[in-house]
Amino acid sequence: MRVQQILLARLNDLLEPLGLTFSRYEALMLLSFTRTGSLPLAKIGERLQVHRTSVTNTIDKLEADGLVRRVPHGSDRRAVLAEITPKGRKVARRSTEVLNDAHFSILELAEAKAEELTGILRALRLAAGDFVLDAAGRSHAEEPPGVPAGRAAR
Repeated sequence: MRVQQILLARLNDLLEPLGLTFSRYEALMLLSFTRTGSLPLAKIGERLQVHRTSVTNTIDKLEADGLVRRVPHGSDRRAVLAEITPKGRKVARRSTEVLNDAHFSILELAEAKAEELTGILRALRLAAGDFVLDAAGRSHAEEPPGVPAGRAAR
């Protein structure tokens, strides 16, 4: 858990100049990857595995910054959608560039150690059902209960 805190702090430091936290970045990316650019708030919480209060706070901040907007659901009057704005798409792309340009590494581990750690974590996730192996031994992300779409491959 401490390693997660360290990594999250580094990500937040990289995203801070863009006015984002990693949780806001995740929400923007989730919306940017959807076919319509929008999702019900409940679905966002489900996919990001966070409580609805966290989703509300995240979307409130993104909305205040003009990166998403709330819109009525087309077929469910009780539901509200969060929809990414053009500005939100631009910030999401720029944020991804910043994270990629940082050549983010795992605690400055030597390449062999980083690969070993990645292998250990992959094996743990495989055993938990996050991945399935095809006939060639390649892993493919599954979406087991509780694992959000698109996050299984991480």
